[in-house]
Amino acid sequence: MAIKTIPLSRLETNLEKTLNECAASGEIVVVEMPDQRLLAIQSLEPQEEDILMDELLASNRKFQALVAKSKASPRKPFSLGQQGLTNG
Repeated sequence: MAIKTIPLSRLETNLEKTLNECAASGEIVVVEMPDQRLLAIQSLEPQEEDILMDELLASNRKFQALVAKSKASPRKPFSLGQQGLTNG
């Protein structure tokens, strides 16, 4: 499997494009963080994701409780604000 390494600034600038490229190519994208940490982004095929969810739901009581709590909670829209993208 191919691996592409990019700086955080590229991900911030071209988030949707970078994620779409990752999903289309199947490449693993490794993001270099300013503090020398590395993060990996990997596309999952729908059947892989379903298997993982099924396994977690069948075997992990904490995950079952988390899903139940989520279902019971009101839905909140995702925020696309910049507060999570700063280095401070």
